[in-house]
Amino acid sequence: MSLQSELAEFRSSFMTQVPAEIREAMARADLALAASGITQRALKAGDFAPDFTLPDARGGTVRLSELLASGPVVLSFYRGGWCPYCNLELRALQRALPEIEVLGASLIAISPQAPDESLSTAEKNALAFPVLSDAGSSAAKAFGIAFDLADELRPIYERFGHALPDRNGDDSWLLPIPATYVIERDGSIALGFVDVDYRNRLEPKEILNALRTLEARQASAVQHN
Repeated sequence: MSLQSELAEFRSSFMTQVPAEIREAMARADLALAASGITQRALKAGDFAPDFTLPDARGGTVRLSELLASGPVVLSFYRGGWCPYCNLELRALQRALPEIEVLGASLIAISPQAPDESLSTAEKNALAFPVLSDAGSSAAKAFGIAFDLADELRPIYERFGHALPDRNGDDSWLLPIPATYVIERDGSIALGFVDVDYRNRLEPKEILNALRTLEARQASAVQHN
């Protein structure tokens, strides 16, 4: 089953259980976020990715430029382990990890969660790639994908046990738009996927196609040299 099919199946089941007033509040917030122009401001293919150093879930640190020294990087921004759509995406990325690595790339995922929450997410989904904590959403801001959760949604998130200050370890209600980037070794973005609808995610096969294109381009460059 494709990731899109999994997401659609969960969405169909979940929305039947959500009261109408909550569905309406979520729809209003989605429309307002779309109207904010955030997708136009987000980094996209052809831009250069800003460097960052972030803690991983197991006490280490990861620097983007150091990973790029070894090959392309697949970078996935997700909202948190409390988000079922994010968990579906993370598990799909885990399934694609062997092919990503065969193509010479690294995979990392970033959320604003505190490191303990990130560790829980990594363990729950049996993730074998680094899961990084973006305190204060500094990296998400640099990529142009950070936003403040709508005031109307905050008590709803609290009711579901997802108060962001508790999850993220600060006082903010910042989240990233879920986004996936394939970054070339020189830091340029080969593929950028952002969507204000957090229920939409990039299919892993599109990541693999982008990496194969980079590999073919590199092989061609070597032949011509």
